[in-house]
Amino acid sequence: MLALFHPQSGEVRARGAQSCTNVVPHGWMKEELASIVVALPPRADLSIEENRKLWESWQEGLRVRVTLLEKLPALRMLLVMDNLAGHKTPEMVIWMFEQGIMPLHKPLSGSWLNMAESIQRIIKRRALECQHIETAEEIISGLEATVRGWNREATSFEWGGKRAARRRRSRERRHSLGGSGGYTRRAISRVLTLTQQWRQACQLTH
Repeated sequence: MLALFHPQSGEVRARGAQSCTNVVPHGWMKEELASIVVALPPRADLSIEENRKLWESWQEGLRVRVTLLEKLPALRMLLVMDNLAGHKTPEMVIWMFEQGIMPLHKPLSGSWLNMAESIQRIIKRRALECQHIETAEEIISGLEATVRGWNREATSFEWGGKRAARRRRSRERRHSLGGSGGYTRRAISRVLTLTQQWRQACQLTH
């Protein structure tokens, strides 16, 4: 399933495919991305220098930086993509630059950074679980129908949420051991030196 996902709105654009050579996803992505960019509100005018700095700011900290075009249009979209060789072909990257799209490739083994991975898992479970499917056409039909149903009442995604809050509370209940990576679930009683005991006793008498 080829998919584009907008976390803020929750909208999914998807298409089933039986092969995934570069021609298939690139053709579909160009069609969808072009229609998205056209519908975006106009950006405030920036000088050539300010516009280039805006593009370059999204490459800060990267070990490998893509060479930007000499003449850049206004930056319209950030596109998080899988770190696949097919997504980095000069023809595709130049096309995205010309549309005002900045591709950001997630690190290797960092699929959790791409929210499209999350929505694909949700769509797949809803479409295929408890189904007796025999053909690829049935799989594609089920996936695309589930996407249409999702978009009728789309759910926005955001970093954090209830799971992050639970993890934060869990970390707050842990007590580190001597600055190492180990921890305990309950605080260990401190052994006070004689001087500390004397100072504590003085504070209590006052």
